[in-house]
Amino acid sequence: MNVMAKNKNEIEALSPDELTREQAEAELERLARVVAEHDRFYYAKDAPTVSDAEYDALKRRNSATEAQFPELIRADSPSKRVGAAPAGGFAKVRHKVPMLSLDNAFGEEDLRDFVDRVRRFLRIPEDEVIELTAEPKIDGLSASLRYEKGVFVQGATRGDGTVGEDITANLKTVRDIPHRLKGGQAPDVLEVRGEVYMAKEDFEALNETQEAVGKPRFANPRNAAAGSVRQLDSEVTRSRPLRFFAYTWGEMTVSPAERQSGMLEAFEAWGFRINPRWTLCRDIENALEFYTGIEAERASLGYDIDGVVYKIDRLDWQDRLGFAGRAPRWAIAFKFPAEQAKTIVRDIDVQVGRTGALTPVAKLEPVTVGGVVVSNATLHNEDEIARKDIRIGDTVVIQRAGDVIPQVVEVVKALRPKHARPFEFPTVCPVCGSHAEREEGEAVRRCTGGLICAAQSVERLRHFVSRNAFDIEGLGEKQIQAFFDDGLIQTPADIFTLESRNARLEPKLEEREGWGRQSVENLFAAINARRDIPLDRFLYALGIRHVGERNARLFARTYLDFAALQHAMETASDHSGHAYDEQLSIDGIGPKVADAIVAFFAEPKNKEARRALLEQVEVRPVEAPAATSAIAGKAIVFTGTLEKMTRNEAKARAESLGARVSGSVSAKTDIVVAGPGAGSKRKQAETLGVTIIDEDAWLEMIGRNPG
Repeated sequence: MNVMAKNKNEIEALSPDELTREQAEAELERLARVVAEHDRFYYAKDAPTVSDAEYDALKRRNSATEAQFPELIRADSPSKRVGAAPAGGFAKVRHKVPMLSLDNAFGEEDLRDFVDRVRRFLRIPEDEVIELTAEPKIDGLSASLRYEKGVFVQGATRGDGTVGEDITANLKTVRDIPHRLKGGQAPDVLEVRGEVYMAKEDFEALNETQEAVGKPRFANPRNAAAGSVRQLDSEVTRSRPLRFFAYTWGEMTVSPAERQSGMLEAFEAWGFRINPRWTLCRDIENALEFYTGIEAERASLGYDIDGVVYKIDRLDWQDRLGFAGRAPRWAIAFKFPAEQAKTIVRDIDVQVGRTGALTPVAKLEPVTVGGVVVSNATLHNEDEIARKDIRIGDTVVIQRAGDVIPQVVEVVKALRPKHARPFEFPTVCPVCGSHAEREEGEAVRRCTGGLICAAQSVERLRHFVSRNAFDIEGLGEKQIQAFFDDGLIQTPADIFTLESRNARLEPKLEEREGWGRQSVENLFAAINARRDIPLDRFLYALGIRHVGERNARLFARTYLDFAALQHAMETASDHSGHAYDEQLSIDGIGPKVADAIVAFFAEPKNKEARRALLEQVEVRPVEAPAATSAIAGKAIVFTGTLEKMTRNEAKARAESLGARVSGSVSAKTDIVVAGPGAGSKRKQAETLGVTIIDEDAWLEMIGRNPG
C-alpha cells in the first residue's frame, strides 16, 4: 500500500474522539468532499452510489468529529450544506427561507441530550415541560410548495438548501398536492414543505410495469419518487403513483398557530395530507415510547421510513433557538440503528498520518454490513487493541453505527484460533524507521521523523492544496504523491515554482506518463489562479496544529491582514504580555491553540517556508463586514448574568448579526453588555471608555422586545 493510501485509511479508521486536530482537519475535508459527491448523485441525479446506512454513517462521523473539534468546522461542511446544487434542465428557484437539514440522533442518550441542550439554551426550569411533536421520517424527496392567495403557483426541490429547481408542472400532477387551498383562512403567501414519496405497493407495481416494457427496475421507492418528480416531461411524472406528506413551512406572511402541532392541524384543514402517525409527546419518555413503537411497526407501514423526527412544539421557542450552521436547534432526527456483522481479522496494518500518528487498522475478510461491502475496521489505538484483546485470526463483530470504516464491537473469543497471539504494537515508524513515542496522557503513538517522514510530508502538502485551503484544481492526492516521489514538490512554495522549473526538468512534465501539453497548461493555470488567497484560507493551509477553518477565521477577523497577524504572533513568542493576552481574548481561542500558533510562527524552519511561500503568493486582507445590522463588525463582550437569555443564545445571536464576540475587554472592544454581577470586565470597560449597556438595551439593539 502506498503512503497516501495508508494515510487515508489511517485517518478514516480512527474514531472522532481518537483523532488529533490535524487528523480531524484532514478527515473533515475528506467527508465534505465525499458527502458532496454523494449528494450530487442522490439529489441531482436521483442515483445514489451508497446505501442510506453508509450515507448516514458519513454524516454521523462528520457531526461527531465537529463535536470533538468545533473550531475545525468547515465552510463546506455537510452540517452546513443541504442537498446538492441544482442540476441543469430546470429553472432555478431561490428559497426565500432556506430549506435546511436536521441533525441526527442515533441513540436514546442523543435524544435526551437534545432536550437538555434546549433546556440549557433557553434556561427552561427543570419542572417546566418541553413538549415535542414526533413524526415518522419519510424516505422521499423534499419539496416546497408556494401558494399565493390560496393558489399553488410554484413548486421547487430542496437543491442545495438555498437554490432549488422549479418543478411546478410536475408537482401539479401529484394527487396529494392541492391546486387551491381549502377553508379560505390561509396566509396570503404560504410555502408548505414536505416529502414526495412512493408507497411500497405502488413501487412494486411500477417495477412490474418497468419490467414489462423492458426498462430497468428502480432500486427503491425513494429513487423512484425522486426520479419521477424530476422528469423533464411532466406527463411521465403524471403516470407515476406519487404521494405527498406536509410537515413544515418556509415563507409565511402570518402564522395561524403558536405551536408545531397547531401548524400540522392547519395544514390538514387547508387540504394537505399529514402523516396520520404524528403525535404530541408530553415528555422524553413519551417520545422514546413513540420511537420504539414506530420502529416495531416499520416493516408493516405502507411507506419507507428511516427514523423519527422530533420538533419543539412551541414556535416561540423555535424562534429563539434558531439555527446552528445548517440545522435548526429545535429539531432532530432519531435514526434507526445500523446493522452488525461478523467477520475475520486477516491482518492488522499500522499506518502513519500527517501528524505522525500510528494508527492500527484491521484488514477484514470482506463482509456486507448495511448494504455495503467492507474490508477495513478501525482499531483506534494500541490501548484499544489491548483492551479488547484483538488478534490476527480472530472472529469479530463489527458495526457501522457512526464511522465510515466500521468499528470492532467485540471479539468472539469462542472462535479464536489456537495459534492467535497478542498483537505487538510497533515502537518504530513503519514508513521511515524513526522511533515512535507516546506522550504522557496521549493515546496515540507518534513517529518522531518529522520532516524526513514521507507520510507526514505528503499529507501536509495534500492539506495545503485541499478544497478549503488553496483549492488547486488538478493537484489531488495522486498528483501530490507522484510529484513528491519524483522530487518535484517537497514544500508548498515548490508548487508555485513548478512552472518556472519545468523548462529545466528532464523529462519535462508534459512528457511524463499521464500528462500532455493541455493538461500541464491547465495545471499551471489552476496554480496561478491561487496566487491570491484570503487570509483565513492561507492560515488554514499552513497546517498549524489546532488551527482549523474556524480558528483560522477567528484569527483573520481579529488581525485583518497577515503582516499584523505575524507581528502579533512573533511578539507573543514568550507566551506572555499584551500580544499573547489579545489572542486569549478571542472568544473560542484558548491557551492550547494560542501556544500552537505562537510556536509555529517562532519555529525557524517555518519562517523560511513562509518567506519562500510569500514570495509566490499574495495574502488578501479581511474586508470589513457589511453593516447589515447595528452591531455588524463590532467587538462585543458579555459579562455578568444575563437574565432574559442564556449566554450561548446571546453569543449566537450576536454572531448571526455580524458581530465578533470576545472573551475579554480591550481598547478594541466596541460594546460591553453588562448584567448583574459584572465585575472586572465592567471596570476595565469604564477605564477604557468602552460603551456599556444593560441587557434590555442589548435586546432592543438586536430587535428583541426586552419584555
